[in-house]
Amino acid sequence: MAVQEARQGGAEPGAYGGVHGGLHGGGCDGGDCPHGAREGHRRAVAAFLRKRDEFAAGQGLPAAVAHSPSASRQWVSDELTQSAQLVAERGRAEGQAWLARLWRRTAFTVWALVVLLLLVQSLTAIGTGWTAARTAGLLAALVVAGALTAASFFHRARGGALAPVIGEDNRLSTSRAVAAAWVLFVVYTVLVLAGQLAAASDHDERDALIAGLQLARGAGVVTVLAVVCGIAVLVRRVVGLRVLGQRLQKVRADRPRAADLLTDDSGRGSFADLQYVVISAVALVFGVVRLARRPDQLPDLPWGLAAVVLISAATYLAGKYSEGGRPVILSVVRAREAGDLDAPIRTGEDIEIRGAGFVPPGAQGADRLSRMAVRIGAVHVHVPLVPVAGGFSNPTDTRLTVPVPADVEPGRVTVQVVTAAGVETNPYVIEVTE
Repeated sequence: MAVQEARQGGAEPGAYGGVHGGLHGGGCDGGDCPHGAREGHRRAVAAFLRKRDEFAAGQGLPAAVAHSPSASRQWVSDELTQSAQLVAERGRAEGQAWLARLWRRTAFTVWALVVLLLLVQSLTAIGTGWTAARTAGLLAALVVAGALTAASFFHRARGGALAPVIGEDNRLSTSRAVAAAWVLFVVYTVLVLAGQLAAASDHDERDALIAGLQLARGAGVVTVLAVVCGIAVLVRRVVGLRVLGQRLQKVRADRPRAADLLTDDSGRGSFADLQYVVISAVALVFGVVRLARRPDQLPDLPWGLAAVVLISAATYLAGKYSEGGRPVILSVVRAREAGDLDAPIRTGEDIEIRGAGFVPPGAQGADRLSRMAVRIGAVHVHVPLVPVAGGFSNPTDTRLTVPVPADVEPGRVTVQVVTAAGVETNPYVIEVTE
C-alpha cells in the first residue's frame, strides 16, 4: 500500500543525495537507462519510504525540535512535503516519457494483430481455398492499421492511438474505450463489405452485399453502437458537471494504466466498469465470429445479446451518477492526549475534525495529502503529515488533526476543510477560548 501510495504521487526525500542525482543532465529518459525518468522516480520513491519510516520511528529529528512534539511534528511534515513535491515531479516526468514511447507500442500492437489475422486466414483457407472475403478482410485490416498508425504518430506526445480514450484526468476512460472498440469493429466491417463490393463482378452478388448493409440485418449492432457512443459523450458531460458542482472530486493521475478500465480513481475494482468492459468484450467477440461466418453482411447481433449490452451500459451510467460526493464535516472536538484534563478548545491546541471524503480517490500520495488545508476563521492551516510505519496516520479520509493558530480570534469561528481536489466542506462552527 505504501509503495502504491508513493507511486501515485506520493513522495520523495529531500535529504538523500542519491535521489537528487536520479536524473542526470544528459536528459536520458529511456526505461533501460540507469539515469532515466523511470529509474529516477523509482529511486526517489524508495528513498522517500526509508525517510518516512525513519521519521515514524522517531529517528532523524534535529535536537532543536526534538524537545517539542508540535515543533517536531511540523518539521517532519515540512520535510516530507518538500520531498513529496520532488518525487511528484519525477512521477510526472516519468509519465510524460512513458506517453512519448507509447505510440510506438500501440503501432507495433496494431500491426502484430494484422499479422495474426493473416496467419488465421491462411490456416482457415487450407482445404477451402482463398476467397474474395479473405482478401477484403486483409485489405480492410491494412487500411485500419495504417489509419491508426498515422493517428499514433500525430498524437505521439499524448499516447498515440490511445489519445482519444485518455480522459482529462490522465486516466483511461472506460466509456471511451468501449465506444472506440465498437467504432473500430463497425468501420472494419463496412470496409470488408466495401472491398467485396468492389471486387464483385456479378450483379446479383453486388445486390446481396448491398442488402447486407440494410438496417434489418444489423439493427442490433447499430443500436449498440449508438448507445455506447452516446454513453461516452454523456459520461464526460456528467463528470464535468459534477466536478464543477463540487459533487465529485477528481485528481489527475501521473499516467494512464490499463487497470483504469476496471477500477475507480483510487485503484479499487469497480463493479460498474468491470461488468461494462466484460459484457461489451463478449458481445464484440460474438460479432467478430458472426462476421467471420457471414462476411457478406453486417453482423446480426441478436436482440437478446444487444439488450444485455444496453443493460450493462445503463448500469455503468448509473454508477457514474452515484459515485463521489461532497466532503462533509460531522464534528470537531478538542484533541486530547492521555493524562490531559477535559477543557474547551483554546488557541495553540489541536482539534480533531471528523467527517467523510477528506481524501479524494487517487489522492492518497503524500504530495496530494500535503495540499490539504483547514480554514479556521480567517486563517488557513495546512494539515500536517504524521508518518507511521507503512503510511500516514494524519490526515485520513474520515479524520484529521490540526492545531488552532494563535492568530485565531477567540469566540465562535467557522471551520472548513479544503481537500486536495480543491473542494470545500460544509462550514462547522466551534467555540475558541483564550
